[in-house]
Amino acid sequence: MRIGLYPGTFDPITLGHLDIIERACPLVDRLVIG
Repeated sequence: MRIGLYPGTFDPITLGHLDIIERACPLVDRLVIG
């Protein structure tokens, strides 16, 4: 199982954050955002 970690401060969450999340999802089985 591949687990990805996307650390950061998402206040506010931006379209750039969402773009990275969408691009990362196909690469890993589980993506932890925090």
